[in-house]
Amino acid sequence: MGNDIADKIEKAGLTGRGGAGYLTAKKWREVAAAPGEKKYVVVNASEGETGLFKDIFILKNHTDALLKGVVLALDHLHAKDAYFNLNKNYYREVGKKLEAAIKPLTDKGYNIKIFVEDPSYIGGEETALLNAIEGKRTEPRSKPPYPSMSGLYANPTLINNVETLYNVACVEDGSYKKKRFYCITGPKGRKSVHHLPDDWDIEKILKDTDNYPKFDFFVQIGGGASGTVCDQDQIKGKLATGAGAIEVFDKKKTDPRKLLLRWLEFYQKESCGKCTPCRAGTYQLYEMVKASREIPWPKMFEVLETMEITSFCALGRSVMEPIRSYYSNVLKLS
Repeated sequence: MGNDIADKIEKAGLTGRGGAGYLTAKKWREVAAAPGEKKYVVVNASEGETGLFKDIFILKNHTDALLKGVVLALDHLHAKDAYFNLNKNYYREVGKKLEAAIKPLTDKGYNIKIFVEDPSYIGGEETALLNAIEGKRTEPRSKPPYPSMSGLYANPTLINNVETLYNVACVEDGSYKKKRFYCITGPKGRKSVHHLPDDWDIEKILKDTDNYPKFDFFVQIGGGASGTVCDQDQIKGKLATGAGAIEVFDKKKTDPRKLLLRWLEFYQKESCGKCTPCRAGTYQLYEMVKASREIPWPKMFEVLETMEITSFCALGRSVMEPIRSYYSNVLKLS
């Protein structure tokens, strides 16, 4: 291996921390190899799903390291232009601090801008956030072409999550320890962020952070809407944690209907409306559960299966996962 940053990233085994888990070095090399005189870096700090708050933690506590990761990305691409895609709630918390930290880089010739968006789940989808920055409707684009070939203003664009760029900075200075940030919503609703080894299982994480309940429980991992739901006897062994969220639920006190309505209300609100299966499906599912005393499982799964197959983007396709896993793993109805 040489001293190229992409080689170091590959050796460290970095994958994206936004949920998709794409190989970071591969993405960087794709953008670097793409034809085009102008290239961009976009920092995805949308974090519009419930249960996720690691990015704001990094923005607050590791600003310098994050910006170092951005500069490493720009230098790798021989580029100068970058955008931070910040939801407006985060901008209120860290905007001034981030602008002050960016100022010295502007003096060095880097053009790093902050784009402020309304908080949204679909705004975290990489092509939807590109549309938002360009002043278009926040909805996903058809792929291919992928952003690495034709992204912001049709130029090759590297889009990385906040945690990914923080990790790149750690790789460069030799401090990366194969850890990741976990957002934990504990037994009593207490929210906390922890930097722990990425090969720990959920049980060990909960015990080490003093979030392992004394009552019967289940967890949702990966995200507070799209995440997989597991019973407490399923949390041993390595489990994919997606974007790093873990939420603990009291099994006896959780009303299944209220939980479904929570998820479906989120999805109905966050659907961009671009495609009929997602737009109509999320509305139909929410109204179906809201109007029923007993959960209409067969009818729900008919709609969910259609959405999973025909939705334009991952938002519509992801509605199935929390409901199916809750139905099978916790309620044990299948």
